[in-house]
Amino acid sequence: MCIRDRYQRRVRGLTIAHTMSRPANALAKIASSAAIGALCLNQVHNNADHIVPPDYPYSHKGFLGGFDASAIRRGHQVYTNVCASCHSMNLLAYRNLKDVCYTEDEIKEMCEELEVEDGPNDEGEMFDRPAKLSDHFVAPYKNEEEARFSNNGAYPPDLSLIAKARMDKEDYLFALLTGYREPPSGISVMPGMHYNPYFPGGQIAMPKQLMDGMLDYDDGTPATASQMAKDVSVFLAWAAEPTQDERKLMGIKWISCLAVAAALTGYYKRFRWGPLKSRRISYV
Repeated sequence: MCIRDRYQRRVRGLTIAHTMSRPANALAKIASSAAIGALCLNQVHNNADHIVPPDYPYSHKGFLGGFDASAIRRGHQVYTNVCASCHSMNLLAYRNLKDVCYTEDEIKEMCEELEVEDGPNDEGEMFDRPAKLSDHFVAPYKNEEEARFSNNGAYPPDLSLIAKARMDKEDYLFALLTGYREPPSGISVMPGMHYNPYFPGGQIAMPKQLMDGMLDYDDGTPATASQMAKDVSVFLAWAAEPTQDERKLMGIKWISCLAVAAALTGYYKRFRWGPLKSRRISYV
């Protein structure tokens, strides 16, 4: 073998080794990036000014999970009697409750007790009328200025999408509602604020709202503070995505249809088209 052939073989071997090492290098870069990201996430959590809430086992979590209609009804009762005095839900209409946690007659009876501002009439004036199923939830304040004036400058946020507006979603809501406690030694709370380690900064203007036995549920469930916090968290999670159950059901149907189509396609390719594609025709 001449020197030229040896050189060409050596160059060819180095090229093949370099080509095979590319996927390994890419995987190493991805693994290092993931490790750095996880380290940064832990550092953010360790240096944060609040406690990260735990992962609570709600029934609507997961690919096959669905909302508890009884919990949604109880949560709406908690919202109506406790939260609605300060917080609005401008993106939710009364008709959204139909066939979820109330019947149509129950919603109509509920709307008869509410009044909404409508107009103008033929004289150009606004007037009050009983609420209808198509109306959105009645807001407690007319505008943001009135809300801030009634709450010492604090603006109560709208709760329509609050479950999606927070990083930990309904887990954060439950932890916040049940996390009020006395501040530890060394921490001073500003006047008009309340200590809650789950709120960013540890100080929140909203006082503790849920007390044991403050409500009487329609289904007789004991109205403890934790039970009410859990129910209103489920209600707010449903309000943020009312079509979640239908979306999951549609996803299961589509995945099932695609799985059957993939199986039929694989069978046809392997046992029907395969012999035709691999056959050999000889002309004699």
